Amino acid sequence: MGALLSSEPMLGGMAQTASDRAEPVLRAGNTNCGGCGMSIGLQLLAHAAADTPIQLAIPACCGIVTAGPFPYSAYGAPTVATTFASAAAVACGMAHAARLNGEKTRVVCWAGDGGTYDIGMATLSASAERNDDLLYICYDNEIYGNTGGQRSSATPLGASTTTTPNGKDVPKKDILGVMAAHAIPYAATVSLAHPEDALRKLRYALHADGFRFLHILAPCPTCWKSEPAEGIELVRLAVRSGLFAVYEVFDGHRTVINVDSELSKDALARYFKGQGRFRKAGHEVDAVHAQIEQSWKRLRRRAAEARSDEAPA
Repeated sequence: MGALLSSEPMLGGMAQTASDRAEPVLRAGNTNCGGCGMSIGLQLLAHAAADTPIQLAIPACCGIVTAGPFPYSAYGAPTVATTFASAAAVACGMAHAARLNGEKTRVVCWAGDGGTYDIGMATLSASAERNDDLLYICYDNEIYGNTGGQRSSATPLGASTTTTPNGKDVPKKDILGVMAAHAIPYAATVSLAHPEDALRKLRYALHADGFRFLHILAPCPTCWKSEPAEGIELVRLAVRSGLFAVYEVFDGHRTVINVDSELSKDALARYFKGQGRFRKAGHEVDAVHAQIEQSWKRLRRRAAEARSDEAPA
């Protein structure tokens, strides 16, 4: 497959300091695979939360297997295991209970793409429509990693899974567009390859009011058929190629691009080459690049419209 990157410092080399959370959100001894993007996301969440008390609601995805067998837990925060479909509904109840008790606890729903894009969409949409006071974070590894590697509606076009062995034949769902259409206070994408931007968004989303939604592209070496040490570089290539846009949407309208992609064809080709899941279907880089360019034209137009609306008359 060829090395993409020889080494990658955890969290961009950021060190644990006295102002960070004393108890990690994800303890050592968890069951996650090496190179798991979800693990990195949880470490960033711990940095962002610092001394803010948090509670987690996690559906029946890889994230809840992480905890290990009862009565032990790899999570350093109170965690409720929910059914696949009910994570947002359970988190809503937890947030209301915290408010009624006068607690400063922030409730975080931590769910994979299967529990977000597919099985949990009904309760997610309902919670967003009610503008429940909770933070919903989707760690998107683009597959049902906990049940055998089946495709989800987050799986990209051409990716091989156990249910699409020759490659998925439809594109990935635009989950941030779906959530922005609910006109929630805050929705954003998060790149693990840009830790400063990721931490800023996590801190803002943790302390904002109303329903907040974060979408993290989370590499899965097992199902992406990639090298564990190259996950962050793959995310970086996805951003450089424009395949994963890093931006935020306020109140369903004001769009801000946080990392302006160079729309690199070379980065796109390297992104596909670094993952065995794309080998069977193959990709016409020029065709995919053309689709990315159209997507970015629309994104930049929305961002420009938002700036125009804010300009003084």
